This record gives sequence, structure tokens and C-alpha cells, in this order.
Amino acid sequence: MPDPVDPTPSPAATPTPAPGTTGLPSNVAAALACIPLVGGLIFYILEKQDQFVRFYAMQSIIFGGIWFLFNIVSRIIGAILWSIPMAGAIFGALWSFASALVQLGFLVIMIIAMIKAFTGVRWDIPWIGPMARKQTGETL
Repeated sequence: MPDPVDPTPSPAATPTPAPGTTGLPSNVAAALACIPLVGGLIFYILEKQDQFVRFYAMQSIIFGGIWFLFNIVSRIIGAILWSIPMAGAIFGALWSFASALVQLGFLVIMIIAMIKAFTGVRWDIPWIGPMARKQTGETL
């Protein structure tokens, strides 16, 4: 007599995203690609087939570049403000606080992008996502 078929699916039967050129599942590679600049560059160079990973990698490159430029400009402005006699401490402190809030915003956006990528959702960072789509050749 044959064994009865178990109607509950086994854990191996659940679909997992197919690995791309990197050998990682698509969602894991895309989440790692969200690490600004470095992760984006690595995965954009390594991944040649998976458009999901390439999109997140290009978005990370653009986002990381903007974050990097913000850091440079912010430090220059901060140094100028701190060097103003007498009022420099006030202006410098205000600028440092505003800069810290923007840095926190960058961090939150990066974390949201990583979570979205890991869950398999294609999420456009405002203004940056359409640029990344254009660079990777995707249409909206």
C-alpha cells in the first residue's frame, strides 16, 4: 500500500528567489546592494542579469553619491560658520544640528530601501529611483 501524501507543503517547497550572477538570492543581493556607494558599486559590477538587483545597485550608487557630496558641503559650510567671530558658535551649532537631522534622514531612507529590497518590493527613492531606472534601461 503506498504512503499517504502529506498535504502540508515542506519548507523546501516554498519558492525562493532564483540566484543571479552573484549566487545570492535576488532579494538578499538587492538588500546588500543598498549599502550606499560600496554595495551599489560591487553589485552593479558583479550582477549582469537580475534587473531587480541592478536597479537597487544603481539607486544605491546615486544615493550614496548624493550622501557623500552632502557630507563634503556640510563640513565646508560648518567650518565657515564656526569661524565667524562671536556668532560662529551659535550658527555652527545650529548648522551641526540641522546637518545631523539630514544625516538621520539619509539613514532612515537607506534602511527603508534595504527592507523593501529584502522583501522583494521595488521601491523608488524619491527623485533618485527614476534616475536609477533610466540608467539601468528600465521603463516605468
